[in-house]
Amino acid sequence: MSTFKAIVIEKEESGQRAALADFDSNDLMGGDVDVRVEWSTLNYKDGLAITGKAPVVRRFPMIAGIDFAGTVESSSHSAWKRGDRVLLNGWGCGETHLGGYAEKARVKGDWLVAIPPSMSAREAMAIGTAGYTAMLAAMALERHGVGPASGPLVVTGAAGGVGSVAVAILSKRGFEVTASTGRPGEIDYLRKLGANEIIERA
Repeated sequence: MSTFKAIVIEKEESGQRAALADFDSNDLMGGDVDVRVEWSTLNYKDGLAITGKAPVVRRFPMIAGIDFAGTVESSSHSAWKRGDRVLLNGWGCGETHLGGYAEKARVKGDWLVAIPPSMSAREAMAIGTAGYTAMLAAMALERHGVGPASGPLVVTGAAGGVGSVAVAILSKRGFEVTASTGRPGEIDYLRKLGANEIIERA
């Protein structure tokens, strides 16, 4: 496709503006893999970028979206071929590199991860960057010798994207989890995720 739909953020005198627009494939940034994007997620950073509430975007025009999942359309990277199912989290997408809120993305193959055969692109993005971040935190705890026998853990922002996944992961791994939240309406939800105790943040 020579043009494709994307949520494009433009710089204006009064600030910035985001809109669904046609984007020319010739204006894609450098990369050795073209991906047909099927799913992405809405992260806090994406909200800041689209609304202009914080200086997330470092170049204009910018296609928003810090992650995506989809299928490789073309590749000159040795690890990927047409038809491979891939996902991307981060790497400056939506900030310094054109992001995932589009029908197409061109990125470096080294930034991509294969979607497991048992998982759909939609399921991969249901976990998304929030799930990826939560898992990195859980792995860091284990790398530093923190295990269930170390005692209870407190997860702050427990009802948010990263926090809720962290509660679920840590509970499944046998930790006693105390969930801290400023949203008392989410207490039942947090207990279902595996929280042993809830602290209501003032």
